[in-house]
Amino acid sequence: MKVLFAGTPAPAVPSLEALLASEHEVAAVLTRPDARSGRGRKSSRSPVAERADAAGVPVLQPRSPREPEFLAQLADLAVDCAPVVAYGALIPQSALDLPAHGWVNLHFSLLPAWRGAAPVQHAIMAGDEITGAATFRLEAGLDTGPVYGTVTEAIGPRDTAGDLLGRLAVSGAQLLVATLDGIAAGALEPQPQPAEGISLAPKVEPADARVDWALPAHVVDRRIRGVTPAPGAWTTWRGDRLRLGPVTPVADGPELAAGELGGVGRDVLVGTGNGSVRLGEVQPAGKRMIPAGDWARGARLSAGDRLGEG
Repeated sequence: MKVLFAGTPAPAVPSLEALLASEHEVAAVLTRPDARSGRGRKSSRSPVAERADAAGVPVLQPRSPREPEFLAQLADLAVDCAPVVAYGALIPQSALDLPAHGWVNLHFSLLPAWRGAAPVQHAIMAGDEITGAATFRLEAGLDTGPVYGTVTEAIGPRDTAGDLLGRLAVSGAQLLVATLDGIAAGALEPQPQPAEGISLAPKVEPADARVDWALPAHVVDRRIRGVTPAPGAWTTWRGDRLRLGPVTPVADGPELAAGELGGVGRDVLVGTGNGSVRLGEVQPAGKRMIPAGDWARGARLSAGDRLGEG
């Protein structure tokens, strides 16, 4: 089939790679406009745009897919289907109607679980043991369309959102190509999502990544892993923000109040609402990530010091 691929961040690149290596023709790529980032506020292209440039594939970057100019370009392309992976903007019905086989979205959950922008993060934070990816026909509702196929993936006890998303991006890319193969062959019909088991996964904002030390240790652990690497877990220390890498629950640590700092040997422990956790790496304001032990020595901790105050 002749396709328009829509995607923006790095996790979408494996799907574009798989499509370029498949029998399908990638006529063009739709991605978000170049954005300014970094200290110098330099304009940078999305990872998908960079890969399309390298492959010599035309890149479309409308401010909104509702723009008449983009809709005209899409009509002129006359694609059979538009596969989508984390494009980052809502597709209007006027665009959904143009390809003969519609828009096929690769979503990183087992729908109808975790509909929304951050399915991987929410699956880890909720303590799920199994997740996966699904392909479905895009429609106006939030990830509500009928499903073509799924792949499953176990969530490891130390997985971060970045770890899990990296694996799903690869297995999901193969699922996406297989889905397009089945559609092209006329052998695949999407099935309606179940009415039960619906859960939502809204975007995780930086404010949501602040650690609540009053929660049990196992919940603190999975919430930190769920927001690693983005937006990144954080707490406060002496009035400044302290970014946190993944932590490890401690089975038989000393009794510490929620947020209270303590130590056993070289380990830096923090009390929670039930048990304690061992800090891994931390990033003080304006500095780089360092081992928690190095930070603690430089911070000159005193008895009763707590994270999360102020």
